[in-house]
Amino acid sequence: MTLHTLLASLHEDESGQDLIEYALVCALIALGAIAGMGTVADTINNAFSKIGMELSSATAANPGS
Repeated sequence: MTLHTLLASLHEDESGQDLIEYALVCALIALGAIAGMGTVADTINNAFSKIGMELSSATAANPGS
């Protein structure tokens, strides 16, 4: 087998192509999830802060309850 034949056969071999495509899709999904986590975390933090303020004002308005 000559070098030219070896390189030609490697060029035509696509057995690992699907695995690489799936890995790239997974990496893209992970990158999107990581990028979106900051926004989701801020939204959740704001919601809990609002709930905490509402509870504080409700207990301050009714201290005997």
